[in-house]
Amino acid sequence: MNLIADNFPELTVLQLKQFSELQDLYTDWNAKINVISRKDIEALDVKHVLHSLGIAKVQPFLPSSKVLDVGTGGGFPGIPLAIMFPETDFVLVDSIGKKIKVVQAVADSLGLTNVKAIHTRAENVQGEFDFVVSRAVTKMDDFVVWVKKKIAKKSRHELRNGILYLKGGDLTEELKHFPKASLYDLATYFKDPFFETKKVVHIPIKVRL
Repeated sequence: MNLIADNFPELTVLQLKQFSELQDLYTDWNAKINVISRKDIEALDVKHVLHSLGIAKVQPFLPSSKVLDVGTGGGFPGIPLAIMFPETDFVLVDSIGKKIKVVQAVADSLGLTNVKAIHTRAENVQGEFDFVVSRAVTKMDDFVVWVKKKIAKKSRHELRNGILYLKGGDLTEELKHFPKASLYDLATYFKDPFFETKKVVHIPIKVRL
């Protein structure tokens, strides 16, 4: 996980230890429950951990903020972000129970007390959040419908409360209904060729009072 340390030199000894444990934890769990493709497990640090942390480059989370990870799968981007921001509360949800089992086990192994893993659909999640994060689980039109009522009214971060979405490729068509969307190229922050087409999409959600 030298790659993580190189890109985030401010990490504490504990955080570095937690990141270093991810490879063995996911390799072990993936042998029991397939949550990451076999070809990707060896590139976990780039394709899953560092990719997730692209959100941290775009918008660091403040202490006491709340973040919802929808369709978290094996825990991405939620688990790496929870390590990065130990004073932020994360709720990780997925509709597939076996994946949430892995997420909870990984969080427990790392001692992440700021993670709550829930087996449910996004629409059923209770509470309000500063940001909803995700990695390309569905088309943006559908995703916004799922989560727009879960955004907290008061914004405290540099970016307005809303969605931070990891996605790649040409997003012109998908974002045509979202004129206020902002795109952040991850190649700006990370040198690996994997990130050449990868982006963080920020969509502010205006909450009707």
